[in-house]
Amino acid sequence: MPPLPKRKTSKARHRVRRSHLALTAPSTEACPRCHALKLSHTVCANCGTYGGEEVIKPESKKKA
Repeated sequence: MPPLPKRKTSKARHRVRRSHLALTAPSTEACPRCHALKLSHTVCANCGTYGGEEVIKPESKKKA
């Protein structure tokens, strides 16, 4: 049988230990061509460019 803790871990000690586990929002930047927000180091979903070059053709939005 494994050893058991002698005392209950307090809320403060528990929360201090887990303080670095908080979630952070992903970093976004403006696309230099169309100025839409995009994730860093990814192709812009709005205009399809990366590093000043068109990498993919953006999908046209169909109106129903």
